[in-house]
This record gives sequence, C-alpha cells and structure tokens, in this order.
Amino acid sequence: MEQATAFITSINDFIWTYILVAVLIGCALYFTFKTKFVQFRMIKETLRLLAGSTSSSNNSDGKKQVSSFQAFIVSIASHVGTGNLAGVATAIAVGGPGSIFWMWIIALLGSASSFIENTLAQLYKVKGKDSFVGGPAYYMSIGLKKPWMGSLFAVLLIFTFPFSFNTVQSNTICAAFQEAFNFDPTIVGIVLTLVTLVVIFGGIQRIAKVSSVIVPVMAVGYVLLAFFVVIINITKIPAVLELIISSAFGWNQAFGGMMGVAMMNGIKRGLFSNEAGEGSAPNVAATADVSHPVKQGLIQVFGVFADTLVICSCTAFIILFSGVKFGAEANGIQLTQQALTSQIGSAGNIFIAAAILFFAFSSIIGNYYYGEANIRYLSKKKWTLVAFRLMTCGMVMFGALATLDLAWSLADICMACMTMCNLVAIVLLSKYAVRLLNDYVAQKKQGIKDPVFKKESMPDIQQDIECW
Repeated sequence: MEQATAFITSINDFIWTYILVAVLIGCALYFTFKTKFVQFRMIKETLRLLAGSTSSSNNSDGKKQVSSFQAFIVSIASHVGTGNLAGVATAIAVGGPGSIFWMWIIALLGSASSFIENTLAQLYKVKGKDSFVGGPAYYMSIGLKKPWMGSLFAVLLIFTFPFSFNTVQSNTICAAFQEAFNFDPTIVGIVLTLVTLVVIFGGIQRIAKVSSVIVPVMAVGYVLLAFFVVIINITKIPAVLELIISSAFGWNQAFGGMMGVAMMNGIKRGLFSNEAGEGSAPNVAATADVSHPVKQGLIQVFGVFADTLVICSCTAFIILFSGVKFGAEANGIQLTQQALTSQIGSAGNIFIAAAILFFAFSSIIGNYYYGEANIRYLSKKKWTLVAFRLMTCGMVMFGALATLDLAWSLADICMACMTMCNLVAIVLLSKYAVRLLNDYVAQKKQGIKDPVFKKESMPDIQQDIECW
C-alpha cells in the first residue's frame, strides 16, 4: 500500500507541477480579460440576483423546478467541505503560509472561468424528467458537436467526484471524529454510508432541500467563530498577512525555492475547494430555472468568492494565529482541530468535528449529484443509476478506511484530468458566453430590470438550443 501511495503521489506532483498550474492561470487570465473583468465589474448585479433567487418556480405543467438559489446552494454544498477545513491545513503544512496567497489569486481570477462554464451549462441545458439537466458533457456534445468528448468528461467526473472526492470527504469526517471522540473510523464510516444512501435515493429535489438547510447554517456558524478568533488576535493580523505574502514569493527562503511549492499547493487546494473551471458546478447550475443564462453564471461567481476568500481564509487565520507547528505529523483536519483548540479550548476540537460532519456530508451528496447528472448522460437505463448509487456509497466506506495521502492523491489526479478536459471545451465555446454577457448588459442598459434570453437572438446556433 505504501509503494502504491508513493507512486500515485509522484504522478500527481508531476501533473500539477508541469502542466495544470500554468493552464489554470492562463485560462483564468484569458477569461478575465475576455469578459472585461466580469467577476469584479458586475459584483453588485451578482448580489442583487442572489438576493432575489430564493424562491422556487413552477414550469408550465405546474411542477416545481429547482430555483436559482437551490442550484447555487447545491454547488456550494460541494464546494464548502473538506477543502475549506482540511485542504487549507494540508496546503499550509506542505506549501507553507504562502499557499494561502495563491489560493486567493486562483479564486479572484478563476471566478471568470466559473462564469463562463456555468453560463454555457445554462445555454445548452436540456429538459429532464424532474428538472433541467446539463453540464460540460452536454455543452461538449451539443455545442462542440463532440459526443465522444462529452462521454469522456462524464466518465472522468464520475471517477472524480462521487468516487475519489467522496473518499476524501469521508476520510476527513472519520479523522475528525477520531481526534475529537476517539471513535472507530469503521463505525463512523458505516453510519455515514447508510445516511448517504437514504439521501441520494431521494434525487435532486431531496438533495437540494437538505443542502439548503445545512449549508447556510454551518457556513454562518463557522464564519462567526472565525471572526471571534480574528477579534481576539486582532494585533497579530499585520504579522500574519506579512507572513503569507513573504512566503508566497519565497522571500524568506534561499533562491525563492519555496515559491513554486507554495504556488502549486495553493492552487491545487484552491481548485479542490472552489472548483472554478473544473466543470463540476455547471452540472447543478444547469438545473436552475432562470430567465437568462448569465444570471446563473453571475450567481456561481459569488460561490467561488464565498468559498475561498471567506471560508478558506477563516481556516488559514485560525491556524496561523494559533502558532501550532505544522508538517508531516500535523496535517489535514487534525491540524485545524489542534489550532482551534489552542484558541478556545477543548470545545474547538468538538466544534470542528461537528462542522466537518456537516460540511463534508453536504459535499458528499452534492458530489453524488454531479455524478448522477453524468450517469444520466451516459445511460437512460434505471439499473445503471441504482448501481451508481450503491458504488458511491461503497466509495464513502472505502474513504473511511483509506490513508490520508492516498485519498488526496487519487482525488488530485482525477481532478486534474477532468479540469483539463473542461478547460479545452470552455475555451472553444467561450465566445457564446461572452455574447450572452453582452446581450444581458445591453438589456440592462435599456432599463430592463429582469433580462430575458431567447434563442432567436443567436440564430447561428439556434438549432442547438433546446430550452430557450
């Protein structure tokens, strides 16, 4: 097992060091300039849309559709999880405090990639039985006219989210409960698997309802606690910010050798957390019932900001304020637990265990739905969906028993392959997302408060658009 873990880790490091970091930053910059900094110049509109998106809507048959807010929350449920508590700790332990700076950078720039992919998912969505269905597999097949690419992405996503990522989520929950309560990981894994089974057999409507309750409560609670930690350590903020910036560029290390390590780990863990450009959020963003594709694209941008700039930063400050030593022996969720315990006492250990249970479980069910959307793309047979649900639960149990390094390395490799596939597609299709953005802005300038998109406004691809 140790040799296999070392081999997988070496492959993972090669892919991220020499390929994906450069591609991610390059695409993020390209989309930022192509959309004229949409993630910044339209932040006011983003907040307005988010505030008005909380109600469910009905289709022409009177059936309830997934609201824009519910779709946003399900995607946030997948974003906000292990990456925010354990992933940040792992990034700091391996890449140093400078990793946090690169997390911020990939969130600020990568949010433009998020806008493009989620807008495209809305444009090329199709009508499903209970809701709209869409995502990268659909815009690759319909928009690019490359069904083989859509099938490849669907397979990569299934291996990445419901399988690889969910092993990390369950592994982290079990580690946190072992640290806080000395619970047997096997027992925790069995309970977690059974609860997952109950929720996912309820479909997207049940997943949306569970996530819309869990995610806001847990996120607000964690942020409030982090603000309390910041307040009691207010005098340390300048020193911590200086440490993050100096470590990011390797100014304190000989020849700046740590800059590359900090950059790679910050971007890697940042992508795991906010998923911008990865092709995951579009699967659920496509289910939203909105009047214009750009609306959901803008709303999903806020998810990237909230995930990385707020929640990941909370974890980073808690760890760096604490002064807890980090490294190979203090890594992952247990490092976050130790840091918070040093700030507020033994209650910190228990709080993080409870928080990661809700954070990571919401990610498990959100990750599952990403897989379900792509299983439905690959096959219409009912037995394949049932088999997939059982396999997802099996991977949750596997994660409870796997080692930390193996779980993270498998997740990173799958994530890299899936992201590369999606980035190629959204670069090729980005011109349509930009045209949609221009149409939305033009309607706003005409005084239209609630812009509406009709496929007749894009006659060159009108035959490819089903739901508009």
